[in-house]
This record gives sequence, C-alpha cells and structure tokens, in this order.
Amino acid sequence: MGRISVGDTIPDGTLSYADEAHQIVNVSLHSLAAGKQVILVGVPVAFTPGCSLKHVPGFIEKVEELKSIGISEIFVLGVNDPYVMKAWAKSYPENKHVKFLSDGSAAYIRSLGLELGGSDRGFGIRSERFALLLDDLKVKVANVETGGQLKVSTAEDLLEAL
Repeated sequence: MGRISVGDTIPDGTLSYADEAHQIVNVSLHSLAAGKQVILVGVPVAFTPGCSLKHVPGFIEKVEELKSIGISEIFVLGVNDPYVMKAWAKSYPENKHVKFLSDGSAAYIRSLGLELGGSDRGFGIRSERFALLLDDLKVKVANVETGGQLKVSTAEDLLEAL
C-alpha cells in the first residue's frame, strides 16, 4: 500500500492497551474509529522529551477545543508494550480524554507505511511522528514529520488545518 495519505481508507489493525486490572485488551482500529472523527497521533518512543514534553501535552491541553469542532476521540499510538503506554498515560494526571494505545510489534505502523528505523539509537523499529485526522475511517489530514522534527503534527497544526 505504501505510506498512508489523504483520501485513503485507514487499514484495520489490532492495537492494545492495559486496563485498570492490568489485563491486555486488544481492539480493532476500525471499531474505535468507524463513524467518527478521530485523531491518531503517532509517537516514536514513550517518555522521550519531544514526545512527553511537547507533542502529547498539546493534545491533552487542546482536547476540549478539538472536541468542540467534532473530534470524538484522540488516540496516541506508540510502538511500546501496553504497560509502558499505560504508565505513560498515567504520567499526565490532568488527562481525561486522550487514550494511549500500543502497537508493540510495529505491525500496524508498518501497515501505514510510517515505520521509523531506530536501531542506530538502540530503539529498534518505531513510529514516525505523525497526526492523522480520520473521518469515518477516511484520512482527511496526514501530517507526518521528517527528521525527528515537531513542525506539522501538533494539536495546533491540526486545529489550523480544520
């Protein structure tokens, strides 16, 4: 398929999270996004400064504004295990609406064509940094960063695009 782009239907895939009882729950992206406007935020690595201090907090801070213009859900997707993603989510006590999902083996990220080789830094395969706006599974906005930057995939960037 190549890299996901505007106009594409997002492929289905299985993602996961750890629930309050620490059980792994598998979910289909289509089941989460069908019939809704959602934002899928891809991050290279949980707990890193760029992701933790800049990228993710913007979506948490702007969630009400995004919801007011029709966004139903915001999902942060990382190539980390569900327990790491849960711990990362808990590091934002003010977060009430942004959900953190795991793609532990990068299978879903690969299906989007958004994998990032991190072996040179000891990370293995990760995700490129991105923000996708989906409307009933169709990609309406595809903001993908280059070179580890944070210039097009912030909450502010998506608000400007809408």
